[in-house]
Amino acid sequence: MIKAAKVLILGLGLAVLASCSGDPKTQRDTSTTGTIGISVDETLQPIIESQVHAFEGIYRYAKLNAQYKAEGKVFNDLLDDSTRIAIVSRKLTDQEKAVFDQRKITPRYTRIAIDAVALIVNNKNQDTLLTMNQLRDILSGKITTWKQLNPESSLRDIALVFDNNNSSTARYMRDTLIAGQPLPPTATASNSHPALIDYVAKNENAIGVIGVNWISDRDDTTSVNFLNKIKVVGISKEDNPITTDSYFQPYQAYIAQGEYPLRRFWYIISTEGRAGLGTGFAAYVASDRGQRIILKSGLVPATMPVRIVGFNNRPSKFQQD
Repeated sequence: MIKAAKVLILGLGLAVLASCSGDPKTQRDTSTTGTIGISVDETLQPIIESQVHAFEGIYRYAKLNAQYKAEGKVFNDLLDDSTRIAIVSRKLTDQEKAVFDQRKITPRYTRIAIDAVALIVNNKNQDTLLTMNQLRDILSGKITTWKQLNPESSLRDIALVFDNNNSSTARYMRDTLIAGQPLPPTATASNSHPALIDYVAKNENAIGVIGVNWISDRDDTTSVNFLNKIKVVGISKEDNPITTDSYFQPYQAYIAQGEYPLRRFWYIISTEGRAGLGTGFAAYVASDRGQRIILKSGLVPATMPVRIVGFNNRPSKFQQD
């Protein structure tokens, strides 16, 4: 009996050692190994796909199953514990924090980028300059036709379109410009960001609201193809601009300098109670390597300096080069 007990104890010891020194793919996730699911606001899909690809290329035993969803669904995943890593454009509300307080969990934030919301119009549309006040009036339903913006316009009713009714861009525009009031009943939503761009490209009266990273990476063939289909609107903070020099497009330099007004931050929210794979990924995105991916995409890195060189504002021609 004693001999058998010794054999059993020895076997258990070997099993423990094997679990500690064996194939990393079979272990509990660490900061660089394992498999987890992350929930990502679909607005940031192009950049996070690049980040995940680069991270998994460095850490071959790490697997991140990214699910790209509307903002509301991402927060639902976080609140019902379907994911412990969310990538979103706002922090938790007090009501959402209370859920984690009850669980005795302290969410951690990693700010990763400064983004912008872009407005796009059809290539045939000559009205590519808007003030913030005009944009507020469009979103509140006070301005409904292009002729109200420009009496010489040949276009008809403004067709305002978002990527998704439950998206972060729609929520941002409501909260920032019309104090959370409902969007006009004529506003519509497409099924995806590519579908939104296609809709604007085919409809002369349309104005689309989209995350700038879908059209900002000039080294990405998809982004360049999108840019060829539409025009990007310049926005002015001034009520009655005297010259076009007061209008700015969502170029990286103008986002960094705060000249472009529709800016927002992106965060990785982690509810991991330890240094798991999600924590490792957040650290990577905030590192020099991850921030260079942000920089290349056309957004502004949150944790590294941005060098602004040779950028002149000439908004009289708003077509992308």
